[in-house]
Amino acid sequence: MAKQDAVIRLLLVEDRLEDAENLISMLRNGGMAIRPQRPESADELNQLLSSQSIDIVLASMECKYLPFLEVAKAVEATGKDIPVLAAAERLDDASILAGITAGAREVAMRSRPEHVQFVVRNEFNALLGRRALRHLEAALRETERRCDTLIASSRDPIAYVHEGMHIRANDAYMEMFGFESFADIEGLSVLDLIAPADADAFKQVLKQIVKGGAPPRQLEIGARRADGETFDAVMEFTSATYEGEPCLQIVFRQQIVDVDMARELDTLRQRDALTRLFNRQYFMTEVESAVALAAGGSGLQSLLLIEPDNFEQSLDKVGLALADEVLVQVANRLQTAVHGDVSIARFSDHTFAVLCRGHDHKQTLAQAEAIRHAFENHILELGKQSISLTVSIGGVQIGERIASVPQVLGKCNQCLQSAQGVGGNRIEIFDPAARDRAEDERIHAWVQRIREALSEDQFVLNFQPLISLAGDITEHYEVLLRMKAPSGEIVAPDQFMPIAEEHGLLIELDRWVIGRTIALLSERRKLGKETVLFVKVEPSSLVEGDLHNFIGSQLKAHGVPGTQLVLQLAEPKIYTHLRPLQAFQKIVGAYGCRVCLEQFGTSLNSFQMLAHFDPAILKIDRSFIADLAKNQDNQKKVREFSTQAQKLGKKTIAEFVSDAASMSVLFSIGVDMVQGNFLAPASPAMNYDFG
Repeated sequence: MAKQDAVIRLLLVEDRLEDAENLISMLRNGGMAIRPQRPESADELNQLLSSQSIDIVLASMECKYLPFLEVAKAVEATGKDIPVLAAAERLDDASILAGITAGAREVAMRSRPEHVQFVVRNEFNALLGRRALRHLEAALRETERRCDTLIASSRDPIAYVHEGMHIRANDAYMEMFGFESFADIEGLSVLDLIAPADADAFKQVLKQIVKGGAPPRQLEIGARRADGETFDAVMEFTSATYEGEPCLQIVFRQQIVDVDMARELDTLRQRDALTRLFNRQYFMTEVESAVALAAGGSGLQSLLLIEPDNFEQSLDKVGLALADEVLVQVANRLQTAVHGDVSIARFSDHTFAVLCRGHDHKQTLAQAEAIRHAFENHILELGKQSISLTVSIGGVQIGERIASVPQVLGKCNQCLQSAQGVGGNRIEIFDPAARDRAEDERIHAWVQRIREALSEDQFVLNFQPLISLAGDITEHYEVLLRMKAPSGEIVAPDQFMPIAEEHGLLIELDRWVIGRTIALLSERRKLGKETVLFVKVEPSSLVEGDLHNFIGSQLKAHGVPGTQLVLQLAEPKIYTHLRPLQAFQKIVGAYGCRVCLEQFGTSLNSFQMLAHFDPAILKIDRSFIADLAKNQDNQKKVREFSTQAQKLGKKTIAEFVSDAASMSVLFSIGVDMVQGNFLAPASPAMNYDFG
């Protein structure tokens, strides 16, 4: 799937506006965030291509006002990396050949939503990959240039070696071995600088590297200068590239201290002072090496992150004075549970990590289960006190499809958070090669967890203020749903809401939120506070859940006027539920409730849609507010939205405001209300000072 927070700037070429809107709905139903535009003429097409940042062009092969061939040529003339996709009524050899010949990267069959979604998602991911690659290549060239400058001036003796021959060496290296210039050493075998007694050991290292193995971190040898004099040295190896070619970076360090002392110094650099496990800095170099092997096609590496469940509560029981002792006991217990070729580290305060080598998914799962079992029902003795701890484990099977350190750490942490959110004392391992099975197990656990939270009232509400720019001091808050994990930690909605939607649980969630919100409004009224609360509702709840009658009964039971409740609906979902939403708005309007249309501005013509659906408030989509102070196009659009809304008698809200500069722009544009963490983050209490 395309990244959830990545907006696809889509240029649609269709004869009929209805067909364009239908394609947009297909893509949004597939989980993609779309910023669509539709040119009305060839001139507008060229203007949009030259002045706007377009990600993908999706054009009908049957379009008459802008023929597909003309669109493809216009895109090609820009010289930009903008993929052109063809939308066809049917998919056969002739249509595919015609589309590809005309300049399409791919042809999508418009009558099959899943095919349209796949083609657009796949091409967008490929586009992101190409952009990332260009960025990385530029960054790599700049980094190599800087590194070359640093190496040249470094006092460490450094050389680059390819197939055992010198291809680069700095002045300190040549000085150590007694050479006048690089010309004296260029093409010289490194073996010529090794004392004869250690030549075989070095040859074995070279053979290991040639076969694709990882070089050792260090090798203690006798080195030989140009005049034949020998000295004790340590060689340090790092895989590298030089001028785009893979090679080996070698650092020679002359032994000037006792060997045992040197080893003790290395230990101090590598170990955590408290637990004596590897420290994070050293462990990350091990992870980087494992990821590099995976990128080269060598699998059988995995990473596990382990955290004690309810750690803070356990410390409350035994006292903070014993916190270090608890961590030492956890570290010791962890060491007894691992087996095979592994590295163990204290990764952060109370997070531990295990890097497994030579482990397939089955072996990784067995290793994780051994760790989990080692803590379950085990008592940690702390002098006169004792506690029992379970652990949650998140893991990743490192492979070519997840071969970058940020990806590995991010996915591993996500699995750990998910294991904790479901209840703790649990293992979640992500295996790209067995994604479907793991995903099914994860989703099943989350469905059970959501049902349990509903039945045991384990959801909580947070509140984020909406602040008037016109001086209105009425309390306005948006209600945000959170789940409380068994450990007491709060689980963010992006962890469970997509699963709830997919498994038909939104109706129950919407009813819980609305019921609790109206009860809170009643409590606020008793305190003399006329608070207005904004609540998100899903169209599926309105269509299938009889939500309008539930709202009416709750307002009546609690004695709350409907004017204090604002119901938020997402604009992209209006088109597919227009008739039931029109009926819903009429009914709740009779109660006094207002409707707010969020994600406003994401359709081809949002104001045209208002002729069929009449919300009182428009919440401008966050994509227009991001980087508002520097983005002239976004400023123009937000000003247009605000002006048009004022003419129609509607209020506007700018959400996700993140800086003071954007606030200044919004003041001048005329937006009615603002919301965002810059102003006030969401919190469990309604305590913002609106005065």
